[in-house]
Amino acid sequence: MRTTDLSTAVTATHCPYCALQCGMNLRPVPDGAGVVVEERADFPVNGGALCGKGRTAPAVLSSRVRLTEPLVRTHAGRLEPATWEEALDAVAGGLARTGRAHGPDAVGVFGGGGLTNEKAYALGKFARVALRTSQIDYNGRFCMSSAAAAHQRAFGLDRGLPFPLEDIPRTGCVILVGSNPAETMPPALRYLTELKANGGTLIVIDPRRTRTAEHADLHLAPRPGTDLALALGLLHLVVAQGRTDEEFIAARTTGWAQARAAAMAHWPELVERITGVPVPRLREAAELFCAPSSAMVLTARGPEQQSKGTDTVGAWINLCLATGRAGRPYSGYGCLTGQGNGQGGREHGQKADQLPGYRKLTDPAARAHVAGVWGVDPATLPGPGRSAYELLDSLGTDVRALLLMGSNPVVSAPRVAHVEERIRSLDFLAVADVVLSETAALADVVLPVTQWAEETGTTTNLEGRVLLRRRALTPPPGVRTDLEVLHGLADRLGIEKGFPTDPEEVFGELRRASAGGPADYAGITYARIEAEQGVFWPCPQDGAGTPRLFLDRFATDDGRARFAAVSHRDAAEVPDADYPLLLTTGRVVAQYQSGAQTRRVAELNAAAPGPFVELHPRLAARIGVVDGSPLAVVSRRGRCVAPARVTDAIRADTVFMPFHWPGEGRANNLTNPALDPVSGMPEFKVCAVRVEPA
Repeated sequence: MRTTDLSTAVTATHCPYCALQCGMNLRPVPDGAGVVVEERADFPVNGGALCGKGRTAPAVLSSRVRLTEPLVRTHAGRLEPATWEEALDAVAGGLARTGRAHGPDAVGVFGGGGLTNEKAYALGKFARVALRTSQIDYNGRFCMSSAAAAHQRAFGLDRGLPFPLEDIPRTGCVILVGSNPAETMPPALRYLTELKANGGTLIVIDPRRTRTAEHADLHLAPRPGTDLALALGLLHLVVAQGRTDEEFIAARTTGWAQARAAAMAHWPELVERITGVPVPRLREAAELFCAPSSAMVLTARGPEQQSKGTDTVGAWINLCLATGRAGRPYSGYGCLTGQGNGQGGREHGQKADQLPGYRKLTDPAARAHVAGVWGVDPATLPGPGRSAYELLDSLGTDVRALLLMGSNPVVSAPRVAHVEERIRSLDFLAVADVVLSETAALADVVLPVTQWAEETGTTTNLEGRVLLRRRALTPPPGVRTDLEVLHGLADRLGIEKGFPTDPEEVFGELRRASAGGPADYAGITYARIEAEQGVFWPCPQDGAGTPRLFLDRFATDDGRARFAAVSHRDAAEVPDADYPLLLTTGRVVAQYQSGAQTRRVAELNAAAPGPFVELHPRLAARIGVVDGSPLAVVSRRGRCVAPARVTDAIRADTVFMPFHWPGEGRANNLTNPALDPVSGMPEFKVCAVRVEPA
């Protein structure tokens, strides 16, 4: 691996947070006091622009806020400092004892969408080769798994955006469904402002008038959980108005007759009753979408984090296919991935049902190929395991020991009080993390690992662009990389080879394992990534990257896209007399995911110090609550208390909470773990609640 004088060199790298993976430069501060972030205008995704999280990212590198030595729980119940040898011995011993006593599937592995491709790959290999367990999944299951499943079903391949971000301003109309990039990925907002500057139209669909919706030409505010009906209603109007592209449908799709019949059962007046969106606004949206020669639909967590998320995304894909807005320049369906490596994290082996290269774990040829790279018998590879929530729900019963890397489910999981109880019931828990998160605080062993600026590795952003983060700092003494952790554990479990610590060596093996698979990285190298500002997969050996997918054919066996014959159904939980309102959750601009890192940055905490409950003035007046007063939100699963934030930017039948904080304002106390039957996605975005003064 290339070496650099880290004391003086400016390092070109990428932000550790969202899936934009914005480019930035890190310049060392004199006297070894860390690094500062500087603009990197040459990287095309953000052109130098950064949000507050990116600008302040080095603050978490400080030894004052992060872990710098292993911790082992003593017989007295306290986490106390230990040597690395003691800590690794304890982890390997705890995992091995559980496997011997209860079988390999009693040991679980839970990963994270922020891990580099190298670490995600090594973690999946470690689970299946060193532990022989099928019980591995990751928090990316909570991110875009529904969109991934719908992508696979419709197109035969899942890449969040099948086109680069630069295509968005060049289309005629964008429908943005359940996404608020002005707060979740602010540098991406420029693509929407450029769209409008070029004469394009922006339609935002969200139950709240968000900062993004303020930029829209048309804002539709459906009742949470009704996005599927809305998509079907728009397709009904497209058919009724004769705006379908019959030539495209005949040449490049299958299943249209069944999908058309399903959509025609969702006439505008019915859709208005279901969604609350007036018929004239539905007609206006259909007109705006069909008027230009090109258009896109972009979805995010809003429609995806539902118990029918896969079908909902499928309905939006149907709208694109029926109008010929897929597989053509500046048109198509795309998903705005959330986590920094949410795309790459699932491509290379963290998901319960997948092997590296996006290969299916149940495919004999895929098993044989990957087993050959790993030097093991394909018969020894376990089959598919539980999806993320199912894995967490099984802790302490079927799964008795857990190795967790880069995730904080004690804040981020649905029905989180129950998940915390399951975690506490484990026989053994080991956590590798940067900070002492709420989950790490419950562990038997905590392993302090390096961060983005202290390690080299690749990530894959929401466009499918594989990027390289270069090490810019020497980590503090007492901190090791995740690859070193897995190497040390594998060695103690009797696997002496196969878990190298050099990330470039691991990436070379990943390339071989992915070769010929749907997510083919075989032709991508560290040198090529740097020379080309990232390489889009698929990129076969000696081949070019692929910025734009599906222009000639879709990735299905016959090259045709598949319509999905889907119909609206209610959310798993609907309001009633005891719980008459709907709760939806989301993010704020100054915090990220479970807040484990951003809550340790003073500037970000000053901007977003804690949770709140957003509610409409009519609802506030009815229950006697004023802005800033404590408000209790209660669901069938739990209770939260947070200050009221009274605003007319939300529907009167809906309340909103951000989910970044623990404690009494922990929003995921309330959320429903009802799962999408295809993707395993929990229904974070809609559940029935009541509110009352606290």
